[in-house]
Amino acid sequence: MRESVQAEVMMSFLVSEELSFRIPVELRYEARDPYAVRLTFHLPGDAPVTWAFGRELLLDGINKPCGDGDVHIAPTHPEELSDVHIRLQVGSDRALFRAGAAPLVAFLDRTDRIVPLGQERNLGDFEEHLDDALGKILAGAQQNEQNAG
Repeated sequence: MRESVQAEVMMSFLVSEELSFRIPVELRYEARDPYAVRLTFHLPGDAPVTWAFGRELLLDGINKPCGDGDVHIAPTHPEELSDVHIRLQVGSDRALFRAGAAPLVAFLDRTDRIVPLGQERNLGDFEEHLDDALGKILAGAQQNEQNAG
């Protein structure tokens, strides 16, 4: 069984109404983290930046506006399969990208072959990995509190 899916998609980085440029974006999905997709943006002159968010959010955003917080995804024309806007935000800094829906759908279809949507919890070791990750996060938080105090 394959454990991961990877694809490269060209997206437009929309700097302003008048300025945009095409950049390669690596999409990655791994069965060991079955709820998440990772997008690595290769911006000119900067180190690559990776964002992880829910696979279901990306799927839903192809058809209708969705997302709370730092990630918002919406079709440019909700009545038809069209381009998709992906807006990422950290504090007051925002970045807007436009991607074709077809390569995103193809990528998501490949992820569904590894772990079908809705079957993420059925992975035998997912709960174990989740417990390990939560333990590390909690241990790090406790260590930070001790160092601050």
